[in-house]
Parts: sequence; structure tokens; C-alpha cells
Amino acid sequence: MHFDTLGRSVQQCLAPDQLALWPAVLDQAEAECLYGQLKEQLNWTQPELTVFGKSHPIPRMQAWVGDPEAHYTYSSRPFAPAPWHPLLQGLAQQLSAFFKQPFNSVLANYYRDGKDHMGWHSDDEPELGPVIAMISLGAQRDLAFRPRGPGASFKVALPSGSLLLMGPGLQQGWQHGLPNRARVTGGRISLTFRQVKALRERA
Repeated sequence: MHFDTLGRSVQQCLAPDQLALWPAVLDQAEAECLYGQLKEQLNWTQPELTVFGKSHPIPRMQAWVGDPEAHYTYSSRPFAPAPWHPLLQGLAQQLSAFFKQPFNSVLANYYRDGKDHMGWHSDDEPELGPVIAMISLGAQRDLAFRPRGPGASFKVALPSGSLLLMGPGLQQGWQHGLPNRARVTGGRISLTFRQVKALRERA
């Protein structure tokens, strides 16, 4: 991966350590190759989540990968990680070294086209560490942010090969989501690297 010296803030109202964008940590050839390999090799699933008493398949495909103890709960449903894919483990090690922040797991989301999306949410589950690093591959999509309290919403364009850092405090003050984009016909894979507390470490 190719890091700028500091990255850059993508929203003036947020500190650079809360939200920063590296537009091209992977060049286009690397990003395209990685996208193709992960699309074919990861075990993509489409789990159902229960909302207001009704079960619905999530509007995207996903794969949870990481260390054996990195169990994760989303929308009251537990997820056990699949073993590391070598490419993802290599990326996690590089990101951990650069940010001096351990990452023991990654949630991979595959958006097959612009109809697949992610609703408003915050990654503020108690087992998650304070920092999330997201690599985007494939079709460019916008990640939208809105404050939990007063303030203005905004969007960040995420080109293929980019890295977005969501730092300490962001999840407590903001929600984010990936809106529908009917004109987008290509697929996108997002890789959100996380540090998940082991079950034995949780209070």
C-alpha cells in the first residue's frame, strides 16, 4: 500500500484523527486485482436480520473474517469469523503497523450494484475498538454521514483503492450509511478492518 505522509481531513468540522481519507493507497491495477480475487474467493453470505419483528435479508453480501476470538454482534445477531484470507491478513498487518493500532478482523461487504446499500448506523458496539479503517474496491460510492445531534450532514466519495480512517469518537457522535445509487451498475467491495475484544476480555 502507498500512504501519503499524513492523509487529509475530509470534513473541516471533524479533527483529522476522527476522519481522514487516503484517495489511492492501492493503484488501480492493484485494486482491480484485489477486487476480483476477493469477489471469487470469499465465502459471501446474505444473512437475515430481524427488524420490528420481521426478518429481512440484508441488501448486500458480506463475509466476516479474522482471528478465532473476534466474535462480533450486529443487530443482536452473533457472527463468528471465518479464518483469515491471506490477502486480507496482509492488509490488516500493514494497516496495524501504519496506524500503530491492532486490527484482528475485517467485515467485507459486497455491493453487487447500486441497489445494494447500507442503512444509517454507528459501529459503536461495546466489543469494537475505537478505530475502523475502510478500504474501498470497485465502483465508486458515497459514504454519507449525519450527526446524532445538531449539525450538517455530508458525504465522502470513496474511489477504488482508497482508504478511509474513522477514528476515536466518530461512532459516538455520527451515523453513517451507503445510499442507493440506481445509476451505479458495477460492484463494490468495502473492507472495514476492526479490533474486536475477545469474549474473555468483555465485561
